[in-house]
Amino acid sequence: MRKWTAWIWGAAFLVLLAPTVWAAPAGKIVVAQGVDPTTLDPDDHEETPAFNVLLNIYDTLLVRDKDLKITPWLATSYKILNPTTWEFKLRQGVKFTNGEEFDAEAAKFSLERLANPANNLKMTALRPIDRVEVKDKYTIHIITKKPYPTLDAHLCLRGAMLPPKYFKEKDKAFLARNPVGTGAFKFVAWVKDDRIEFEANEQWWHGAPKIKTLIFRPIPEETTRMSALQTGEVDIATNVPPHLVKELKSNPKVTISSAPSVRTIFMPIYNVQCEMAQGSWDCTKPIQGPVANPKVRQAINYAVDVDSIIKNVLEGQGIRIATPLTSKHFGYDPKIKPFPFDPAKAKKLLAEAGYPNGIDIVLHAPNGRYPKDKEVAEAVGGQLTKAGIRTQVKIFEWTTYMNNIAYRHGGAPIWLIGWGNTTWDADNTLTNMFRTGEPLANYWNPEFNNLLDDARTITDQKKRQEMYSKVTKIFIEDAPVISLYQQIDNYGVSRKLDWTARSDERLEGYNMSLKP
Repeated sequence: MRKWTAWIWGAAFLVLLAPTVWAAPAGKIVVAQGVDPTTLDPDDHEETPAFNVLLNIYDTLLVRDKDLKITPWLATSYKILNPTTWEFKLRQGVKFTNGEEFDAEAAKFSLERLANPANNLKMTALRPIDRVEVKDKYTIHIITKKPYPTLDAHLCLRGAMLPPKYFKEKDKAFLARNPVGTGAFKFVAWVKDDRIEFEANEQWWHGAPKIKTLIFRPIPEETTRMSALQTGEVDIATNVPPHLVKELKSNPKVTISSAPSVRTIFMPIYNVQCEMAQGSWDCTKPIQGPVANPKVRQAINYAVDVDSIIKNVLEGQGIRIATPLTSKHFGYDPKIKPFPFDPAKAKKLLAEAGYPNGIDIVLHAPNGRYPKDKEVAEAVGGQLTKAGIRTQVKIFEWTTYMNNIAYRHGGAPIWLIGWGNTTWDADNTLTNMFRTGEPLANYWNPEFNNLLDDARTITDQKKRQEMYSKVTKIFIEDAPVISLYQQIDNYGVSRKLDWTARSDERLEGYNMSLKP
């Protein structure tokens, strides 16, 4: 059990990652994702396709290794000095690809950019940081407003280290298209909806990557993406459709690399409608219409046969969930069971809520971002309609979907999203997706909000678990979401490539190489 005393392990945790001596980078690898990132600003998104691209440009203070254990990266060690103060020792001799030096001032600038709400960045997980103090050229203290026990987990993904001079000189629009970091690759070009091209950073502090050129291509249509893989046009293709897994495993030129994903697929149900007020979102106005009634939200859940969707749409490539957490996340409670499929009960609840003749709703979903996302949404829509919840399914291209449906709160009353929580802690899913006031949340429940706020500041893990158990019961009682399944990640991989899928979905070019 990870109590406060267990956190002191950081005091003795000194890991120096010595650079690896490799041959000069050579060759090209092309990675096909289903969508293009909406931005290349590392702080202004919460999208795995963008994370996967940008982790090749930007380094963070910490990372998770191949066994998903927290490991120093641009930090060489860290420790907790008191409940709100963390000390980080920084790696020396590191430069950004524009020539600026990485040091404590750069780390301070990078973290405080994220912590400052006035910057209006979509990444909010580091806002509990109060300030960063420079103790010497390669030592910082991160001071949090309250105890924040998951800070190190967040710093494995968020808090990209930025070159201060470059970021101060350029405007936000320019930075969103022209990334500069300390990472394994340097930015070359972004042709929107066509490709993002990188070249090896041969002076990378960890040793030059083996690959000279790394390209990310967005190919939303799965048939086109799989065809590009089989013809050798791309070397890695994400989200292999379930019906092709067996076929590709027996292909002489390509194979499948699989991992149970950190990602869960679910459909939040609005009970508030966020509105823009004085430059920020006000998410306190109750939504109008049937879904404002928790009985209707429960009815929606009872009307969905998730097991059938996993079997028939995903061909078994999914794991049923009761809440938007996997069994590997801290805060998961195995006592919480998913809604059973019961269309008769759904109709009964609708009648009790005052809708004996059913209701009409709209379900929003992307196309090409997750395996069979469009088909899953259509299947859910059909099941809801059969139970008297007449559903219109609207499908969108990913960038439009994120900008208009997710970030601008245009998905009422139901929208489909997948959330890959690589902190392995409930806070990163439940707070980011459901806590009132967060950029993607459209739910208001005072008890829920208070439990989340308290849980993220408590270092006693037993008490935190008890709080999250109470939180997840609300997903059954108040039903703010249709919890669907944990994704199984299937990647199509060229047999000439040496690379293995990870459960946290990272696509690290520096861990890719071409076989002799």
